Amino acid sequence: MQGIIGKKVGMTSIYSVEGKNIPCTVIEAGPCVVTQIRTNYVDGYEAVQVAFDDKKEKHTTKAMKGHFDKAGISPKRKLVEFKNFGQIKKGEEFSDVEVGDKITVDIFVEGEWCDVTGTSKGKGFQGVVKRHGFRGVNDATHGQHNRLRAPGSLGASSWPSRVFKGMRMGGRTGGDTVTIFSLRVLKVIPESNLVLVKGSVPGAKGSYVIIER
Repeated sequence: MQGIIGKKVGMTSIYSVEGKNIPCTVIEAGPCVVTQIRTNYVDGYEAVQVAFDDKKEKHTTKAMKGHFDKAGISPKRKLVEFKNFGQIKKGEEFSDVEVGDKITVDIFVEGEWCDVTGTSKGKGFQGVVKRHGFRGVNDATHGQHNRLRAPGSLGASSWPSRVFKGMRMGGRTGGDTVTIFSLRVLKVIPESNLVLVKGSVPGAKGSYVIIER
């Protein structure tokens, strides 16, 4: 499955041919560089490792610096592996990817579908109303006191004398890896390395996302 690493720029909207206003997310995708080709003989599986976003050499460990030097590229911030990557277009022909090849937004075609993976915004510790959508006590009268956002009963008393695992309660919310499937590619702008996909994608502005086609 071909893919590319990008950075979420933000949201905007564009007009379709019919004049309909469509909300979309702008993603700065690539250019990414192929840093390693995983093979069954050496690694036990087949994949293509790509890197994105330059970073200073002084902020790179010696091990990673050696890895990038072996590929003949400058240090990068984000590395991702894609399985079943397939061939890419080089000039007028299609061929297998090699170390040092650049992956650009040209792999996408306007109108096709893609999957976008990112890290959702972290919300910290949240109660059951925000975390699970509880309504609390509906009626604020009849003796109800500060119970409007309470979770309610958690379990029985004599048996099992404990709270079952998986009970929906307050806790840390967000900061999870989330994949949104089947988003339509509305526009590809190769000169600016931008891809516009319909709808929203997980993550804050400036966060890394992975787009797969």
